[in-house]
Amino acid sequence: MILAAGTGSRVGAGSNKVLLPLGDRAVLAWSVRDATALDDVRRVLVVVRGGEQDVVAAALQPHLGGAEVGVVEGGASRHASEWAALRALQPLIDTGEVDVIAIHDGARPLAGSALFAATIAAARDHGGAIPVVRLPGLLARDGRVLPPELDGVQTPQAFRAATLLAAYTSAAADGFEGTDTAACWSRYSDLPVAAVPGAPANLKITFPEDLATALRLA
Repeated sequence: MILAAGTGSRVGAGSNKVLLPLGDRAVLAWSVRDATALDDVRRVLVVVRGGEQDVVAAALQPHLGGAEVGVVEGGASRHASEWAALRALQPLIDTGEVDVIAIHDGARPLAGSALFAATIAAARDHGGAIPVVRLPGLLARDGRVLPPELDGVQTPQAFRAATLLAAYTSAAADGFEGTDTAACWSRYSDLPVAAVPGAPANLKITFPEDLATALRLA
């Protein structure tokens, strides 16, 4: 599941930032190609804003090869978009054809296939998995130096599919929305979330200079 229902407000795009060019393809196409390169990925589902299904499909089509990629309309929040995608995947989850779901932010184009593979494998072993990267040199708002062992959370995050669907079904009944997938998982599941090593290059495209940085790292 690749989330691509955001905007380009902070990057100054005036449109969905995942459709901006990064080298020879759109930002979104990088992570879609990484995911489809894995042998055990059955399908990739891209979650988009309403009205952008055709433009997203057109941006991805030249880079898909024979991969199966679907497009589904998301919601007003990250959680709502994930819930929409989970409902679309429910038939495959119920039959056991999909055992693990990886959720990735389409604005992170440089995650790489190896990180997808590592989080999926850890989710199969533990229940859930998130990539983390050490964040040294952080300061609190009051100027205090924060502990050096703090980690930042990246995507893709991966989880056992049936348990994740059950968690989001319970969240919908309660009216709960998490800030990321792991928040909902931790609230409604007893299974652990394992940490796997992320990478500093797995940056999120947020500001205009991030595109130039990502192109140098690609």
